[in-house]
Amino acid sequence: MGSELTPLVITLWVLNVMVDCGGQLAFKAAAMDPRAGDGLERWKFMARRPWMWVGIACYLVEFLLWLAFLSLVPLSDGVLLGSINIVAVMLAGRVLFAERLSPMRVTGILLVSIGVAIAGFKA
Repeated sequence: MGSELTPLVITLWVLNVMVDCGGQLAFKAAAMDPRAGDGLERWKFMARRPWMWVGIACYLVEFLLWLAFLSLVPLSDGVLLGSINIVAVMLAGRVLFAERLSPMRVTGILLVSIGVAIAGFKA
């Protein structure tokens, strides 16, 4: 990695993953409410749900964390490390929403995790 993984970089990275995951989960919670209806009514219903606004707030915070993180690491390294967000969201979706993890998705999780580990901890 072009820059060292300092405690600040690691903290920003972990916070970014957590906030991104929280935002995705909040949007999922807002979108899956069975009372939402269809079409424009669905969007109006979701706009009144607290989960929608939690998701938007998470994305705003994530934007700031991501900018801070990228100011400290090269873009190529930052994007590679940021891909762990996919793994976090998939695992959280499994735990909180009982979403299915097929063998191919588990393989994908493992490959992404290995790639992030290589990118984050190379000499």
